[in-house]
Amino acid sequence: MKTILFDPFSGASGDMMIACLIDLGADADKVREAMESAADVEVEVTRTNKKGIAATAVNVSTKKDGTLKLSEIIRRINGLSLPDDVISDAVSVFNILGKAESRIHGVPLEKLHFHELGQEDAIADITGACTAFHDLDLKDHRIYCTPVSVGEGFIEFSHGKFPVPAPAALEILKEYSLPWRLGPVEGELLTPTGAALLAHFVNEKGACPGMTAQRIGYGAGSMESAVPNVLRVIEGEIDEALISDSIEMLETNVDDVTGQVLGNLIDELLAAGAKDVCIIPATMKKGRSGSIIQVIAKPEDSDALARKMIEETGSLGIRIIPVKHRLIAEREMDKVEIKINGRVFTIAVKIARDLRGVLLNISAEFEDCKKAAGLSGVPVKDVIRKAEEEARNSFF
Repeated sequence: MKTILFDPFSGASGDMMIACLIDLGADADKVREAMESAADVEVEVTRTNKKGIAATAVNVSTKKDGTLKLSEIIRRINGLSLPDDVISDAVSVFNILGKAESRIHGVPLEKLHFHELGQEDAIADITGACTAFHDLDLKDHRIYCTPVSVGEGFIEFSHGKFPVPAPAALEILKEYSLPWRLGPVEGELLTPTGAALLAHFVNEKGACPGMTAQRIGYGAGSMESAVPNVLRVIEGEIDEALISDSIEMLETNVDDVTGQVLGNLIDELLAAGAKDVCIIPATMKKGRSGSIIQVIAKPEDSDALARKMIEETGSLGIRIIPVKHRLIAEREMDKVEIKINGRVFTIAVKIARDLRGVLLNISAEFEDCKKAAGLSGVPVKDVIRKAEEEARNSFF
């Protein structure tokens, strides 16, 4: 399956995004023409070198200053003679930026006065990035992103200094669950425009599965630092047919918790977001009977689930065991109808496939089968078998 991996180890900005996509193969003349038609700018595409890394650079010179409201920007973009997909994506990116600014300032979108968002170079950058993206025909690719390096230190604003990342960039990182980290150098490596473009383009969560690289692009930024200031993008194919999913394993031992409490704990943890819960009987010190509690969780849920485990069991500590990732099938829910003794019953079924669409497993929902068994007088195992056979005939 075709895959794109953005690797912002030295941050991301609008011009870096355009440059890396041109370096990957997008038509530089087409991108430049789109940018200059969208905004009052002059665009130069050149080759440069960042700490020994040859890269493409996109330099945008603004002919005039000023700010615009979001509605004015969108009206301008909708009036451009560009492909519909490019216009739609550019509008979506501006909406991501606008909503972030609105939340930060506590002002409705229609009353918000934009600063960087309304500048001509931001309009050019977003239009150029969307043009390059569609020129490469990446819309059907699976798109991943490694953790974004945002830099360190403080940014100068009109109201004073503020720590990296900028409030709008941080709001976008949070809203779209993009992984990020401080460093590796002083300064602002991630701009709000760069964050909004990544948020819009990236369509897969978790670590990228193993892939075979086919093309690589490097887009240069303007900063000079100890780390090459480039945004790397890799196009390739995923080697495996299962989904890679980031998880952590939470674990604790208990020897004074009743079965009723443990049974309730399973329900509480699943309701709080645990992916799975396992209670394993064990022999503790001094021959006491006890249990090992294991919980599979998304990394962002681990703290809350660990607290719930302590509250419910009285445990004094939870081990968090790092796991590289797990491989899972794509899952979807559907329904089938089966006829038993002249009556029709609707049964929910869970369908598992690999990334190539190959059917791996079908399982009927037990509660639906149990209800049908009770009403029809047929053993529940027979209802399950009939529902799963019907599903295989319908969804194979």
